[in-house]
Amino acid sequence: MGATGLAADPAEYRARLAEQDDAQIDAWASELMRDIAIRRGVLRVLSDFRTATRIDDRSLERVYAAGGGPPATLGRDAQGRIMIPSITLYCLVAGIRRETPDGRDRLIEYLVENFEDLVYV
Repeated sequence: MGATGLAADPAEYRARLAEQDDAQIDAWASELMRDIAIRRGVLRVLSDFRTATRIDDRSLERVYAAGGGPPATLGRDAQGRIMIPSITLYCLVAGIRRETPDGRDRLIEYLVENFEDLVYV
């Protein structure tokens, strides 16, 4: 067991995530989104999610709606960046699974890419 209790490094963490069932991956991804939104903001979560899951803004809109996110709650800030309410971030988890054949792998990538933030929490 690493110093964090999770894993010693991102590679070990990825291996441990691969052993988990889908429900656990989904729960951890949703919880991580919530925790990062509290500390660093929704825009950071959305940016990290787009990068880790390899989707663009248009795809993010589809993923959000497919996951049950009310389309009327998705908007843009003054700089034109997509913004959604923090309490609906979990919709991205279900949405990426519905919109992509490798949703699990993309969620694992999101978790691993945020390993340092997870260790901080």
